[in-house]
Amino acid sequence: MINIKPSAAIRKNYNEISELCKRSGQPVFLTKNGEGDLVVMDIESFVRRESMLRLRENLIAAEEGRLNGKNGCSIDEVSNMIKTAVREVLDGQRR
Repeated sequence: MINIKPSAAIRKNYNEISELCKRSGQPVFLTKNGEGDLVVMDIESFVRRESMLRLRENLIAAEEGRLNGKNGCSIDEVSNMIKTAVREVLDGQRR
């Protein structure tokens, strides 16, 4: 579900918007004069999203390297990458 609020809502209802972000785990889109202006999200969701994006970037880079003839990663290297990503996500959830 997409949450859209006017920008004035952040000033008037900060706690409500903060709770909505935390409860839903989804961003809230703020509009100004009827146009999209900002996106607000809670820290845990942001950290989790950034960690997943970094993992995807690493996986895409590894796949592009493989397709270009580079040697792949060892099972231990892949395992360490996955453990690091999981640790980052879990650390983000604990904040």
